[in-house]
Amino acid sequence: MVYYFSYTSQLTKFRNNLLSRAQNTAILLIDIAEVDSTLLKKIDQTTKTLEEEEIALSNSSGMLLYSNNMSYMKMEFLAGISNHPNPFYFSIDDKDGVVYKHKVNNQTFNVYAMAYDKYRHENLQSLLRILIWSIFFGVWLSVISSLFFSKFAIRPISKIIAKVKDINSLKLNSRLDEGYRKDEIEQLAVTFNQMLSDLEQVFKSQADFVSNSSHEFRTPLAIMIAENEYILSKDRSTEEYTKHLTGLQEDLLKLNTLLNSLLELAQLNRDNTISKSLIRVDELVFKAIQTIKVKYPGKMILPKIEYSENENDLLIEGNSGLLEIALKNLIDNACKFSNEGVEVKVSISDNLLTVCVSDKGIGIPTDEIINIFKPFKRATNSKFIGGFGVGLSIVAKIIELHSAEIKVFSIENEGSTFTLLFKKGCVSETMPLKRLI
Repeated sequence: MVYYFSYTSQLTKFRNNLLSRAQNTAILLIDIAEVDSTLLKKIDQTTKTLEEEEIALSNSSGMLLYSNNMSYMKMEFLAGISNHPNPFYFSIDDKDGVVYKHKVNNQTFNVYAMAYDKYRHENLQSLLRILIWSIFFGVWLSVISSLFFSKFAIRPISKIIAKVKDINSLKLNSRLDEGYRKDEIEQLAVTFNQMLSDLEQVFKSQADFVSNSSHEFRTPLAIMIAENEYILSKDRSTEEYTKHLTGLQEDLLKLNTLLNSLLELAQLNRDNTISKSLIRVDELVFKAIQTIKVKYPGKMILPKIEYSENENDLLIEGNSGLLEIALKNLIDNACKFSNEGVEVKVSISDNLLTVCVSDKGIGIPTDEIINIFKPFKRATNSKFIGGFGVGLSIVAKIIELHSAEIKVFSIENEGSTFTLLFKKGCVSETMPLKRLI
């Protein structure tokens, strides 16, 4: 582009000079009577003219009236271009020319001017050499710059690769440098660190789960083995064998309950998606209470349901089986840790449906409430009451899968209240209403 625009600019300038030369020749020979062809030639010889200049003048009949240094221009050629528009530019080999029509007294004269643009050719050749060398230099500079900047750009990735190679299952606490968290590489480091945090939490939870579950299984198994060794150490009476087998059956039932709870918790931790349908919370509460009543026949469990004119206010979207497990665990805990009655209250607000399970039992120490939803974590004041510390973990996971919220309010030796907050469901043709009773 530089070469092309430079060429056209210089060609235009040279053609303008040729046109001016042709016009001056016409004025001197035709308009000024004192100047004839002999004088004009002497003027041309004694003044500076264009390089290898050729000048010719003819009338409308094609008769040559004046010529000077004609070499490239021939009469046949001149006659062929005399009828073109005014002015008309042409080229012969390395020389450029112009035909100018000069009108005087209803007569038309053709002036032909032609010359070699020495400076244009020299300038273009010099420019061409400069451009070629510039291209080579530019390519070389681009390659060097690309290598430098590519190494500079890849350096953070290389650091990430080196850092990632050092991370394994024993070094999940390592983190990548996140910089200013602006460019894509820093965002990649942020994402990777988030993944490491999740993996670290999963590995820690898994280790805690295995450790705690092993401890929970070891204690009843050790007791059962010791009792068997004792009962087998010598002959016993039928009553003693019956008593021992009854106790063994109770221990096995506890182990079975613990195992089922662990399996439920493992299943919930593995599955992040559950099937959902529209269900009625009041029916869910009655179903859970009916099941717990069998376990605690003498316990008063009082349901308090707030009804509205719109029966759809008691609908929520969820998995009935899982929600029933969550409610049964909460009601079972309330019955277990309280000698008085238990209240299950369902209330309705604008967009929320609230389920509260309240008791007047031993309560939970304030500084231990934050840990009660972790597996095998139990309050210190409940160590003499049966249980494994898994039920509330299952409840928390079920509530999380339903995108709901669970709140705890407890005062030691006064009681506890567990509140579940659900978003109210909506009637949908594609989601069938599931009834529990």
